[in-house]
Amino acid sequence: MQLKSINYQLVLHQYKIMKVHLNILELPNFEYAVLTIGTFDGVHLGHRKIIEQLVNEAKRVNGTSIVLTFFPHPKHVVGNNSEAVLLLNTLEEKVKLLSEAGVDHLVVTPFTTEFAELSAENYIKEFLIKSFHPHTLIIGYDHRFGKNRIGDFNMLEKYSTEFGYNVMEVPEHILAHIKISSTQIRKQLLLGNVKQANALLGYNYFFSGIVIDGEKRGRTIGFPTANLEISDNEKLIPAKGVYAVDVKIEGVDIQYKGMMNMGTKPTFDGLKKTIEVNIFDFDEMIYGKNLIIFFKFKIRDEIKFDSVEALVIQLNEDRKAALV
Repeated sequence: MQLKSINYQLVLHQYKIMKVHLNILELPNFEYAVLTIGTFDGVHLGHRKIIEQLVNEAKRVNGTSIVLTFFPHPKHVVGNNSEAVLLLNTLEEKVKLLSEAGVDHLVVTPFTTEFAELSAENYIKEFLIKSFHPHTLIIGYDHRFGKNRIGDFNMLEKYSTEFGYNVMEVPEHILAHIKISSTQIRKQLLLGNVKQANALLGYNYFFSGIVIDGEKRGRTIGFPTANLEISDNEKLIPAKGVYAVDVKIEGVDIQYKGMMNMGTKPTFDGLKKTIEVNIFDFDEMIYGKNLIIFFKFKIRDEIKFDSVEALVIQLNEDRKAALV
C-alpha cells in the first residue's frame, strides 16, 4: 500500500531510546512488536496507563513497544469542517512526551482521504500485518478502524489466529477515564484553570512560540516582555489572563521563572490579542528565538486599569504571586 509522505518539516528527534518513523514504507523489521494505536493527544495520566501496559508487555515478551499515531488528526480529514479540533500537543511535543514515557518506537502515519477509504479487512491485512507483523495488539474495546469505521476489536480477534498475533483489551474503565480526562483538560484550559488541567496531565501544560517584535511598551514601565507568535494554529491556547510560568529558551539549559499575559492589553486600548512573557532576572535580546512556556497557575484575569501607574502597582503584585 502506497502512502504519501508527510508534507511538512519535522526535526527527527531521537531522545533516550525512542525512534521516530515518518515513512511507513521504510519501517524496520520489529522484533516481537507490541503495538497500540491512537492519537494520544495530551499524553496525559489516563494515556500513560495504556503506555505503561504497552511497555510492560513488550518487556515481558522481550519485544518492542510501538505507538502508532496519525498526522494530521483524523477529524481534520474526515470530520465536520466546522468542528474545530484544538490539540493539546503538537507532533513534536507528543514525540517528547512519549519518549519520556519509555516507548521504543513512534510511527507517524499520514492520515489521508485514501487511507480513510481503506476497508477494515485491508487495514488489518495490508497495513497492520505487512507493516508491523505484530506479536500483540493492545486495543480498546471501542476501537474503530477502516472505511466507515466498521472494523472493531472483534474483527481483530477474528483474524488473530490466521495471522498469529495476540489481542489485549484496554479495560472500559480506563478508556472512560481517558475520555473524561481529555474533555476536562480542554475545558479547564479554556477556562484558564491550568492547575486543574496540570493535575490531569501529570505535567505542566506548555506551548512554544517565536519571539517577535512588539510595541516595546513593557520596558518603559519596568516590565520588558517577549512577544510570542504561536505557529501552530491547532494548538489549544488557554483563556486570556495573567499566568505564572516557567520559561525555557531553545538552546539554553537554564529554566527561568516569569509571568505571562495573554489578551488585548485593555489599559492601552489594545484591540489585537497578544501573548507576551516577562522573564524574571533576564535581560538579553532573544528576537527570533523559540521559547517554551510552561503554565503553573493563573494569577488573575486581564483587566483595564485607570492609569499606567495603577497597572505597574498590580504588575509588582503579580510578580510576587508568580514567585510563590
